[in-house]
Amino acid sequence: MVDVLEAIVFYELTLGALSVPLLVIWLTAGGLFLTLWLRMRPWRDLRHTLDILRGRFSRYDDEGEVTSFQALATELSGTVGLGNIAGVAVAITVGGPGAVFWIIVSGMFGMALKMSEATLAQKYRRVNIDGTIDGGPMYYLRDGLADIGRPRLGRVLALIFGACMMVAATGAGNIFQSNQMTAQIIGATGGEASWFAERGWLIGVVLATVVGIVILGGLKKIAQWTGRITPIMAVLYIGCVLVVLGVNIQHVPESLGLIFSGAFTGEGVTGGVVGVMVVGIQRALFSNAAGVGTAGMAHAATKNRRPAAEGMVASWEPFIDSVVVCTMTALAIIVTGEYKSSESDGVALTTDAFATVHAIFPWLLTVCIALFAFSTVLAFSYYGRKAAGFVFNRSRVAERVYDVVYLTMIVLGSAVTLETVVRFSDALFFLVTIPNLVGIYFLSNVLRREINGHREKVQAGEIDPVPEAERSTIFGRPVAERVTEQPEPASRGV
Repeated sequence: MVDVLEAIVFYELTLGALSVPLLVIWLTAGGLFLTLWLRMRPWRDLRHTLDILRGRFSRYDDEGEVTSFQALATELSGTVGLGNIAGVAVAITVGGPGAVFWIIVSGMFGMALKMSEATLAQKYRRVNIDGTIDGGPMYYLRDGLADIGRPRLGRVLALIFGACMMVAATGAGNIFQSNQMTAQIIGATGGEASWFAERGWLIGVVLATVVGIVILGGLKKIAQWTGRITPIMAVLYIGCVLVVLGVNIQHVPESLGLIFSGAFTGEGVTGGVVGVMVVGIQRALFSNAAGVGTAGMAHAATKNRRPAAEGMVASWEPFIDSVVVCTMTALAIIVTGEYKSSESDGVALTTDAFATVHAIFPWLLTVCIALFAFSTVLAFSYYGRKAAGFVFNRSRVAERVYDVVYLTMIVLGSAVTLETVVRFSDALFFLVTIPNLVGIYFLSNVLRREINGHREKVQAGEIDPVPEAERSTIFGRPVAERVTEQPEPASRGV
C-alpha cells in the first residue's frame, strides 16, 4: 500500500538520464504562478509587515486566539528543524554546493504560496462561541469554493485534505522528530555505549510528557511556547553557525562562489544543471512546506481583521526558513570542507562541520536539534488536531482522542524504527498539496482582489494604526491595562 502511495505522490518523469519528481514541478509551478499573479513585492511590503507583527493594526480584544508574531513562530517551529540541518547536508552531498542556490530560489517562490494560504485561511475562518477559531485549508476549500459556485468540489477537496493531514501530522510531525532527536542524543552521549542506547523510549516519554502538558492548554499555550522557543533556538543555532563562519572567514568568499557557479554547472550530478536544480528545489520544498497548507492553520487564528495583512506576515516564513537558515547551514558545511572529506551524511555531516571548531559544538547542535524537534512536535500537534476536528464534524472529543494518539506515537517513534509508517506519513503530507493548490487556483481571483485591495488602502493611508492603549504585545498581552478611575477622596473639612 505504501509503495503504491509513494509511486503516485512521488511519481517521477524520466528525461533521459534525469528523473524529476512530478511533485517538484507541481509546487514550483504553483509558486511561480502565484508570484506573478499576486505581484509579489516582499521588500516593498516589509515595513508594513513589521508594523503588523508589532501589533500596530490589531486590538487586544479582536477575535482570535494568538498574535501574528505567535502564528509566525508556530509555523516556523513546524518548518525550521531537521530539514534545515539534515536536508541541506543531503542536498550538498547529492548536488554539490550549487544545490544551495536553488534552495534559495525555491524559498523565494514559496513566499507567494504561504501568503495565499494565510490570506485565504483568515478570510474563511470560523469564530466559535467560546472564542476559539476553526480555520485552515479545510475551510477555505469548502467555504471558498462554495462562494464561487463549486460547493461539491470544495467539500471533496476539504475532506481529502483533512483526512490526509490528520494522519500525516503524526508521522512527519512527531514520529520522525522524536526518532531523530533520540538518535542524536544517543550519538552525542556515546553511541552504542550510551546509557540511552537501549532506553531510547525514556527520551520519548519525557518528550511526550512535556508536549502533553503544553498541548492540553490548546493553541494559546502552544503559541506561548513556540513564541519563546523559536527566538531562543534561532539565536543559539545562528550564533553557532556564525562562530563556524568566523573561524573560517577566509573561505566564505570562495564558498559563495561555489554555490553560484555550481548552480549552473552541476558537475558530478546526474542531469547536470537540471539535476542540481531538482535536488535543491526538492530539499527546499521538504524544508519550508510551502503549499502544504500548514501556514493557513497557524495564521487563521490570529487577532487580525484584515486577511491580506496576515498573508504578508506568512510570506516571510519560506524566506527565513530556506533563504536564511538553510543558507547559513550550507555555508557552515562548505567553508569547513567537510562535504568533501567526510563520509557522513545528513545531520551527521552538519555535526562533523560543527566539530571542526570545538568539541563542545556537537553538543550545542544536539541542544538545537532537541529544541527544533520539540517545537516541531508542538506545531504539528495543533495541525493534526484541527484536521481531525474537521473530519469528525468539529468534534472536540475527536480532537482530544487525537491528542492521546499523537502523544503515544511520540514514544513509539523514539523506541523503534517505523520506516513504513514514516514513509506513509510523508507521502500523505505531500499528497495534501494537490487539493490545496487546486483550491488556491480556483480562488486566485478572490485572492488577488483581497491582497491588491489591502495594498491600495495602505498606500492611500486608509488603514490607521490602532491606539496604543488598545493594542497587544507580540505575546498577546495588553500593551497598557485600562486604569479604572477611582473616586477622588472626600475633603477632610475643617
